[in-house]
Amino acid sequence: MIEVLDSERRAGDARGSVPLFAFGGVGAVAALAAVALAVSIARYGFFGDELYFVAAGRRLAVSYADQGPLLPVISRLMDLAAPDSLVAQRLPAAVITVAAMVITAQITREFGGGRAAQVLAAGAYATSPFLLVQGDQLATNTIDTALWVVVSWLVVRWVRTRRDGLLLASGAVTALDMQVKWLIPFFWIALVISVAGYGPRELLRRPMLWWGAALVVVTAAPSLIWQSTHGWPQLRLGSVVAAEQATIGGRYTWLPLALAAAGLLGGLLLVYGIWTLLRSASWRTYRFLGVLPLVLAVAFLVTDGRPYYAAGCYAALIAVGAVAWTNGWRRPRKIATVALVAFSAMLLVYALPLRPEADIEPAATQAEAGLEIAVYGRFGWSELVAATADVYRELPESERASVIVIADSYWQASALDVYRAQFGLPAVYSPNRGFGYFGTPPDSATTVLWVGGDEPNVRRHCADLIPVGHADARLGFPGVTRDVTIWRCAQPRAPWSQVWPDLLRMG
Repeated sequence: MIEVLDSERRAGDARGSVPLFAFGGVGAVAALAAVALAVSIARYGFFGDELYFVAAGRRLAVSYADQGPLLPVISRLMDLAAPDSLVAQRLPAAVITVAAMVITAQITREFGGGRAAQVLAAGAYATSPFLLVQGDQLATNTIDTALWVVVSWLVVRWVRTRRDGLLLASGAVTALDMQVKWLIPFFWIALVISVAGYGPRELLRRPMLWWGAALVVVTAAPSLIWQSTHGWPQLRLGSVVAAEQATIGGRYTWLPLALAAAGLLGGLLLVYGIWTLLRSASWRTYRFLGVLPLVLAVAFLVTDGRPYYAAGCYAALIAVGAVAWTNGWRRPRKIATVALVAFSAMLLVYALPLRPEADIEPAATQAEAGLEIAVYGRFGWSELVAATADVYRELPESERASVIVIADSYWQASALDVYRAQFGLPAVYSPNRGFGYFGTPPDSATTVLWVGGDEPNVRRHCADLIPVGHADARLGFPGVTRDVTIWRCAQPRAPWSQVWPDLLRMG
């Protein structure tokens, strides 16, 4: 029966036809996912990176030390439309996440998947604790993952139709993604290797593919020039990521965490999709997709990348798994599938940020907070800013004119900068990550309120250093918004213009 259905699918592909899109089923899944995200995006406070995007958006540039300009642009537009709105900042992430889910169903359709397969693939995306839940906040990986899904769809569609305009479109989406982060080249390198080995090699000879590549180079040129003139800080970020990965097991935990990101249902379909692509003769045309994640896994293991870096390729593999699973399925398989969907949906509820704040226990250590950074990274900003403002107001009025704020963390600096006008704070600086490139403190700043940092490190830059304040949010991230010392640094040991380049750090 399966072989008959596979033959029908291949015949349909040869005619260029695909099943009808399952508007009702996929629409229902997308609507439920949208409701889950709508509830989630209003929860808790800004994540630290979201505040950084707002701060960066108020300093628009062709590039930043740790990202492209697209997210700051999005954040700026939302900030102008609805200042200080948590929901407005997160709305684009929620919309593009739901769109990626629908496109996953479209990829399934390209493979010949009918209504059941399309709904199952969309459901797998919707119940992933990473693919869906990342849509509750504006983040580079949220946009990057969705754009990988779009590129995958365009490539798969080209394989079926051979319409070369799709390759140029994939180049345009890649060019857009390069304005988010520089992960999409890994996708294309892995794709070229996979296609060169398993076909269709015709893809590599299509002029439109290379015109698309030229578009990527041209549009990325301003960012590349900026990076070059600033010493390639985005490349230095790789060692920071590697150090962070080491704290959770490094390469030994990469694969389990990468699979966990797909969720229970998504993970099973992902593995089944890879197995089908590599083993089934009827999927020979798309076999390169089964090799693609293996090449990406090797690349990210070698470079100490984060486990979710390859998540953008999951949609196509889940789609293959859904088509293969639903081809000729009978009652036992249907019952098992319904049970898996239900159980995955229940697990998703626990992954969503729905716990009341009163029920969340404070992190005992910084390492513990790091494991649940998506939770503790959203609390304590008002306490931090208020404590800093209190210290500033207590300074003699004659001294305030020469005071600036230097924050140890770019998260702290971003919060202080975003709410600076509201609390009447002076200019804010930080040597950390991209915030360090926003500007150098003036040499006229003879008094500094230094927020956070260890005393020995701060004292290296201050002849006169005393603690003058303390910020401590119950659910804050330790060292960032919880148990934070605010120092009064007077008589800098050297002009800031001289020491600032050496202070800059990505970690």
